[in-house]
Amino acid sequence: MSAPARGVPFGEALRFWLKLGFISFGGPAGQIAIMHRELVETRRWISERRFLHALNYCMVLPGPEAQQLATYIGWLMHGAWGGIVAGALFVLPSLAILIALSWAYLAFSQAPLVAAILVGVKPAVVAIVVAATVRIGSRALHHPFHMAIAVAAFLALAVASAPFPLVIASAAVAGIAGRRFAPGASLHAATASASREPSVLDDDTIAPAHAAASIGKFATTLAVGAALWLAPFAGLVAVFGSGNDFANMARFFTQAAFVTFGGAYAVLPYVVDSAVDTFGWATMAQMIDGLALGETTPGPLIMIVAFVGFVGAWTKATLGPEGLVAAGILGATVATWFTFLPSFVFILAGGPFVERSRDDVHLEGPLSAITAAVVGVIASLAVFFAWHVFWPGASAATPFPGAMDLPSVAIAVAALLLLVKGRVGVIGVIAGSALAGVALQALGA
Repeated sequence: MSAPARGVPFGEALRFWLKLGFISFGGPAGQIAIMHRELVETRRWISERRFLHALNYCMVLPGPEAQQLATYIGWLMHGAWGGIVAGALFVLPSLAILIALSWAYLAFSQAPLVAAILVGVKPAVVAIVVAATVRIGSRALHHPFHMAIAVAAFLALAVASAPFPLVIASAAVAGIAGRRFAPGASLHAATASASREPSVLDDDTIAPAHAAASIGKFATTLAVGAALWLAPFAGLVAVFGSGNDFANMARFFTQAAFVTFGGAYAVLPYVVDSAVDTFGWATMAQMIDGLALGETTPGPLIMIVAFVGFVGAWTKATLGPEGLVAAGILGATVATWFTFLPSFVFILAGGPFVERSRDDVHLEGPLSAITAAVVGVIASLAVFFAWHVFWPGASAATPFPGAMDLPSVAIAVAALLLLVKGRVGVIGVIAGSALAGVALQALGA
């Protein structure tokens, strides 16, 4: 192994994580693609293989995998504070934007300009996810064995609606079996995904000292995480009572954080059912509108919890009729804190052990198989998005209501060409698509 390379200055990393928080459109697939392009291809802060190794770990955790990946890479480069800053800046811009949008949504019942912008942005999101599928697949699928796993994962999710944890577990088992029946698969994948040019954290760079694993460090991280959960929860109970909506939000979103396998869409039915029927925080129509906001704003899609927290606290007037805005802000903050806290603990506690396993040949097979399955997962998400964007109102009962939305298809194709062939950045594509949506409204299309 080579000695550690000259590190990236913390200030430079901080500026990048802040930028990422404002451009992380496209859901987990788009966000992972942005990080891959910036960190692996452009800046070369981390090698391809180390990036995919970290991604594999994040994919098997509950919670938002893109935010966890940012936390992991930030931690790997600059220790615990690096991880905290990276993970927090991935979320905070989205939280601020969603608080503002939630207020505007509740304060103004009609927003035709916003609706027009969403008409253009939604097809661009489809293009971002498709581009991510192509980009990551081209690097992870270099063996027929891995291609078969990707196809199987896609069919399991898109056709059979199999649970995401089952798909990932099956891929890991297939990877273990593949070491015997397809012995060239793991080696081929490892060779193919090796970095073409040196990176700051290269394939053979010695892990930083803070990445050393120890039971004491693991226990300390768990204890700090527990304290950071208990202190604000106890404060909410002391001020508002154990049955208050804020305390209920803390309990509920903590539970949701531990079952968010497969990303936001896997847990959304649970969140929607509880928010609408159990707690009465929002109506079904509001949840659908909130999902649209979550899809078209930067940050993890699970940030829809901030919308739920804001709308729920506002609707229930938890701070009285004169404190609707303050209640909404507190509700959004509570929902976000208790949803994302476990993700930081997972990364900071488990990261050192994951780094220690990086050269474990016994893990190479299952982890490379999981990477292949991720390609199928992202592809299924692309199809899901395209279905709902190109056929508005689509559902299981009426899968193709009416004619295909051809203007949306045209925007998606143009956005995809700009991303793949024109090498236009995500911000430019999103902005151009938003303008296209406004133009379509003006033309009456």
